[in-house]
Amino acid sequence: MKFINYLESITGVSVYPLASLFIFTIFFALASFWALKADKGMIDHISHIPLDDNMTSK
Repeated sequence: MKFINYLESITGVSVYPLASLFIFTIFFALASFWALKADKGMIDHISHIPLDDNMTSK
């Protein structure tokens, strides 16, 4: 039996792709909004963290 046959037997399976698309869209919009409104100094500091030699790793 093919995988598509299992999906067809689930009642209301068409809701899951729509829900996941909605969740992804909301997350992407919020992340984009945060990136546009974030303090530029903080973003500059965060972008240099991997290159900073003063950081100690645990």
